[in-house]
Amino acid sequence: MKRFTRRQLGAAALLAAPIEAAEPAYTGALDGLETKVPLAKFDPVDWTLRRYEEMPRQLRFRAENRKAAEAWQKKLRAKVVELLGGFPATRTPLAPQTLEVKTFPGYRREKFVIETRPGMMSLGYLLTPATGQGPWPVVLCVPGHGRGVDDIVGIDAKGKPRTDKDGYQHDFAIQAVEAGMAAIAVEPMGFGCRRDARTKKRGLGNSACQPTAGAALLFGETMIAWRVYDLMRTIDWIETRPELDAKRVGCMGISGGGTCTTFAAAVEPRIRAAMVSGYLNSFRDSILSLAHCIDNYVPGILQWAEMADVAGLIAPRPLFLESGDRDDIFPVAASRQCFADLQMIYSTFGAKERVEHEVFAGEHSFHGVRGIPFLKKALTA
Repeated sequence: MKRFTRRQLGAAALLAAPIEAAEPAYTGALDGLETKVPLAKFDPVDWTLRRYEEMPRQLRFRAENRKAAEAWQKKLRAKVVELLGGFPATRTPLAPQTLEVKTFPGYRREKFVIETRPGMMSLGYLLTPATGQGPWPVVLCVPGHGRGVDDIVGIDAKGKPRTDKDGYQHDFAIQAVEAGMAAIAVEPMGFGCRRDARTKKRGLGNSACQPTAGAALLFGETMIAWRVYDLMRTIDWIETRPELDAKRVGCMGISGGGTCTTFAAAVEPRIRAAMVSGYLNSFRDSILSLAHCIDNYVPGILQWAEMADVAGLIAPRPLFLESGDRDDIFPVAASRQCFADLQMIYSTFGAKERVEHEVFAGEHSFHGVRGIPFLKKALTA
C-alpha cells in the first residue's frame, strides 16, 4: 500500500474541498439594491453628458456666407476672451535677459527670460538655424504635461543634452528648427522652472497646475488665459528681435500645449498659422467625459460654443490638426468630427484648403510628419 506524506494528504484535501465563490467587492451603499433604484440617476458623469445636450451653445457657427462668418467671429472672439477672464489692459516692460547661448550641430540655442506682467516672468529657448539668413519665420512651441519646455528642446531629466528625440513630444522645437524655421519654446506656467517650491520637491514630472489653475478660477480668470498671455508677450519680444520676422509667426503644441495653441491663435491675430497636436476634439468627448487637469476648463464655455467653434476663430489662417488613432484622451472619432466642422467653417471663408487633418497610427503623442511641413509652407509662402 502506497504511503502519503502529510503535505500530500493536505494538498489532496484542499483539492477535494468545495470551492467557495469569492465574495464580490463592496462598491458602495447601493450594493444589492440594484433592482430597487435606477443606478444611472446616481452617476454624475452620465448626468453631465445628458445635460450637455441641453447646453444652448448660443454662438455656435451658423453663418452661410463670409460676411456673416466674420461677424460671428467678432462676437465669439469677444465672448471667449471674456470667459477666459480677459487680459491685462496695459502691457508692462518686458525687461528681457539672455541667460545662456549654446551652439549645436545645425542650430543655435538662446535661453532668455522676459517679464510678462508685474511680478511674473517667463522663460523660453530661441532656436535659430545655423545656416541661412534671417529674418526667420518663427514658431512658438508649447509643450504638454510633463517636464516642461526641456522636453521639446533636447534636454534630458538630468539637464544634459540628448540626441534621440525621446518622449511623447519628440523634441518638436528642434524638429521645427531642423525644418529651417526659428523656434521659440515657451515654458508654460506650472511646469519646469515655473513651479512652486513644494511641487518642485515632488520631482520634475509633477506640475503645479493645481493649485495655480484653481487660484485663477478663484480670481475669475483661467490658466488658459495666463498661458495665452505669455505667448502674446513672447510675440511682443519677437518684434524686438531683428533676426526674427514678426509678420511670420506660427504656433504649435501637443496636448495642453495644443490647448494653448488653439486659444492663442483664436484670439491673437499676429499668429499667422497653427498646428495643434493631440487636442482638437470636442469638449463633450474629452474634458467633459474623462478626468483631466483643471487647467483645461473655461467656465461657461458650453453655454456659447464647442471646441470646433473656438478653433473656427482661426479661419481663414492656415490650421493643421493631427490625431493618434489610439489616443485615449482625445478620441479620434471626435477629432474627425471636429475637423469636419472646421472644414465647413473654412469653406464659408473660401479657404477649405487651409485646414488639414492627419490621423496617424499611434497613441497620445506628437507626430509632425505632415504638420511641420504644413507650417513651414504657411509661413514662407
